[in-house]
Amino acid sequence: MTIKLMLRICSVAGLVLLLLVGLGPAKWAPRSGLGWEIDHFVGYFVFTLMFCLAWPRPLVVGGAIMAFAVLLEGLQALPPDRSSNLMAAVYSALGVLAAALLAELFIRAQRRFQSKWADGNSAQGA
Repeated sequence: MTIKLMLRICSVAGLVLLLLVGLGPAKWAPRSGLGWEIDHFVGYFVFTLMFCLAWPRPLVVGGAIMAFAVLLEGLQALPPDRSSNLMAAVYSALGVLAAALLAELFIRAQRRFQSKWADGNSAQGA
């Protein structure tokens, strides 16, 4: 089993876990004590980075996770002990956006570095 396959399995399992925690009883939600704003931002930031390692198309992954985060926040209006919050959806989406843009930056920098390194080696071999 490759590392990329393991990351993909863990990412999907994390998505299911996030869904269960998000729609389950409020006491299931882990809290850091730093405030729900930081919990949403950092949680989705880390979650998105994990997904971007498994599927290296950060802008596509980021868009999908942003839609998921907003949908999940809206669905939290359904359970009787939960409520949806527009600002929680915004903080979640901002965490996703920050991670996706950071991953895109690193992927582009890596490609540029590899292409310059390959061009430099081919020029030295000629």
